[in-house]
Amino acid sequence: MAQYKIYGVRENLTPIREKLSAVIHSCSMDALGLPEDKRAHRFIHLDKEDFMMPGGRSKAYTILEISMIEGRTAETKKKLIHLLFDRIQEQVGITHMDLEICIYESPPCNWGFRGMHGDEIKLSYKIDV
Repeated sequence: MAQYKIYGVRENLTPIREKLSAVIHSCSMDALGLPEDKRAHRFIHLDKEDFMMPGGRSKAYTILEISMIEGRTAETKKKLIHLLFDRIQEQVGITHMDLEICIYESPPCNWGFRGMHGDEIKLSYKIDV
């Protein structure tokens, strides 16, 4: 299980939303082994005045927050981050400087979906990759 929150300035994020979602999901499938039908992306469009950003960033500045069940190795998480940086820059045009990524993990028992706890459900993919 992995869920993405994508934050950006409304006027910049809206036109690239579909393409960005496709790139993010391709990285998730390649690094985490997520199936094609397991896409959970939430786009949070902010007005310019509501999205404070560090110096040296452009209007394309974007933040990705990834919540997932614990179990992936450090190498797997690094692979995901590298893929996201490179593919988003190549395919969407957001530079490495304008992209920030943070992974948040929690134990399976803290997750609930399909009416069950995350540590009770049988997933169609592996978490321990």
